[in-house]
Amino acid sequence: MNTRPTIALGAARVGFRGRIHAIDTERGGAGLPAGELERRLIELGFVEGANVELLHQGLFGGDPIAVRIANTTIGLRRREAMAILVSTEA
Repeated sequence: MNTRPTIALGAARVGFRGRIHAIDTERGGAGLPAGELERRLIELGFVEGANVELLHQGLFGGDPIAVRIANTTIGLRRREAMAILVSTEA
């Protein structure tokens, strides 16, 4: 059972390291249908249990963000990252 609190990846700060807990497309307002957003995130590797690190954010408004998952760096809009629930690493 996961007792660590979860936050949306889009609300995390640069340097955050954690593990993906779930994808909740009702939280992310990316302008895409929920099923399409979920499919895209999974195809990029955002799956439950994967380690994730927030590397960088844009200068103006903090958007987009650079996220490392596995050995890949991916750019996401914060509103898309709001659909990814993460827990902090131990």
